[in-house]
Amino acid sequence: MIDKLLPAPIVTAETFEDFPLSEMYPEEWALVENAVPKRQKEFGTVRACARTALSHFGIPPAPILPGPGRAPQWPDGIVGALTHCNGYRAAAVARTRDLHSLGLDAEPNQPITDPGVLDLITLPEERPQLTRLAALEPDVSWDRLIFSAKESVYKAWYPLTSRWLDFHQAHLTLDPTDATFTARLLVPGPVVDGTTIQEFNGRWMVGAGFVVTAVVVGR
Repeated sequence: MIDKLLPAPIVTAETFEDFPLSEMYPEEWALVENAVPKRQKEFGTVRACARTALSHFGIPPAPILPGPGRAPQWPDGIVGALTHCNGYRAAAVARTRDLHSLGLDAEPNQPITDPGVLDLITLPEERPQLTRLAALEPDVSWDRLIFSAKESVYKAWYPLTSRWLDFHQAHLTLDPTDATFTARLLVPGPVVDGTTIQEFNGRWMVGAGFVVTAVVVGR
């Protein structure tokens, strides 16, 4: 599914079911051995996806451990992102010679029922577009999509800044005509190749009961 969202030079791997816990490396298992089974399965399976994707670059299997900010620590010369939600796990990787950073997120295509959560993840000026889009395409959970898009923005942002980015520190505009979105940063953006980035551009898709979003910062 996500190979349509993230074509070459990005390599992706995904699964709709979990792999045996025995496929985890001891270093990975040590991080989740006291967690609930759901957490153990998603943690291990998404890393197995990452190893599958990395193998396309000839990178041998190895533990994929979280680093600062809980972001995955990738092999030298690699950028990537992981995502998991109920029923879906995916990884995307690329070489640093091609990309500066990469963000990926998947969520169930189901509306957010708690208005308090919507207030937490969206700016007041973002919400009118959700109403318009819901009337235009009611089969898409636009509130869930905007949450996913902001998660992808954060995953692309963090490797460039090593800083937290709050949901209210980026203004999202969703474009249904070409399944893209723009995140305008409301805080100073990262400097990439000598230029300050104040916008992240991304793409999204809906399929198999999920919304999937991605942000790519190319060279």
